[in-house]
Amino acid sequence: MTAVFDPTPTPPVEILAVLSLLCPEVVRDIEQNWNAPVSDYARHLWRPVARPASGPAIAARSILREVLRQRLGVIMQPEEIGKALEEFEHRPVIQSGLHCLLLMDRITFDALLLAWLGAVENGLSAFFSFMGTTMTMETIGREGPGWLDVGDDKVNLFGMGRHKLCRKSACVAGPVTLNKRALEAVGDETDASRWLGTLLASQDKVFGTAADALTALNEDLVADWDRSGMALPVFIDDRLAAAAVARHLEHDGSLLSGLLIEPARRQRLECALQAAASSPFGRFLPNATAYFWGIREERVRKLVLENGHLIEPDRPNGLSIPFERPHLRQALLDGVLLPNLFLMFLVLAILPRVRVVGGLRQIGYVALFHSILLAALDENSPEERDLAAELQVRENAWGLRVIDEKISVREQLAGLPEGALFPDLLRQYRLRTLAETTDDLKLVRENARWRKIGQAEIKAS
Repeated sequence: MTAVFDPTPTPPVEILAVLSLLCPEVVRDIEQNWNAPVSDYARHLWRPVARPASGPAIAARSILREVLRQRLGVIMQPEEIGKALEEFEHRPVIQSGLHCLLLMDRITFDALLLAWLGAVENGLSAFFSFMGTTMTMETIGREGPGWLDVGDDKVNLFGMGRHKLCRKSACVAGPVTLNKRALEAVGDETDASRWLGTLLASQDKVFGTAADALTALNEDLVADWDRSGMALPVFIDDRLAAAAVARHLEHDGSLLSGLLIEPARRQRLECALQAAASSPFGRFLPNATAYFWGIREERVRKLVLENGHLIEPDRPNGLSIPFERPHLRQALLDGVLLPNLFLMFLVLAILPRVRVVGGLRQIGYVALFHSILLAALDENSPEERDLAAELQVRENAWGLRVIDEKISVREQLAGLPEGALFPDLLRQYRLRTLAETTDDLKLVRENARWRKIGQAEIKAS
């Protein structure tokens, strides 16, 4: 019998094998949508999620809904808020992995576009995008929230001296105003109709922080790029996560209060964190600070836990906060503390049973955070046993740099219709497959962390 040749492309087996070691749920998403349009992949990521069933998960979802309601109250009418929350209850998905950058940043723009596609293809009126704000205003040379990438040049967005940019963090640097003169110097008529005019409309505004400015400017850009308002991005950040953690810490009987405050439980949690860090996947774990970041003098500070206090190492006059529930809660409410990534994903995604969509490092550490929580749960507690059963299903997905255009956003926008940029891109990405857009998962193949995992697996076998 003559063999039949199947020309249907399949994803690279060796790459999927490496991803499946830690993120089999991500592999399933890729396999199911490999030859489908990217818009179908986005729709799949924003598919429904089972509602919370255990006591801790139900409580966490309730807290998350409340802090999201407060955020929506700033940008929506009451009837719109109810609709967005009901949609979220059925399709609870948060896009993460974005840093606090203007949407003229190529990676940020492409990632938000994927989320917008997922929302539109599911008929959602709004979707949530988490923008990390703990980064400094300049990360490395002329990159970070303080810089606007216009393709052939970079503009100092707020006119802040570079010695200040590298010493201030986006969530607290402020007040700020736009660098009008520098913006006008790089623009032309096409820019003015695509993005420059939108920014300059806010030239006289004073924003409380750089994060507030970037959020407001991004909202304005999206409103101009999609004047039909098909799906509204709702930008949230570390401060919303801090409000959620503070709500969890209102009562000493909450799961999070127990994990952090009860010595035996925290020791078990620490052991789980250390075990994950020393595992073959430990290189994915971000462990730069102890549970919380500190905020002092417009800068995010690393903290360590010593003698019952969160302190800045080697800084006698730095922050010192008792590691006790009322003190932690108040410091979160006062903006003195922000949760680290572990606590942030706990309250925004893992506990409230929300699918989180992020980058190639994030899919690794979210999977590890998930296993750390499982290891820290009390098997003698019926509620926590129920939570452990729920956690057998992991809501973790890859969405950052799935769309990964190699030209600047300025160049992308130049050829698109004014006022209908996103709708036009929707038509394009209904014609391009996931395989084509990801170039056969080239980004995964070239990722240093995943490559080392693969090499280690080969050696072990």
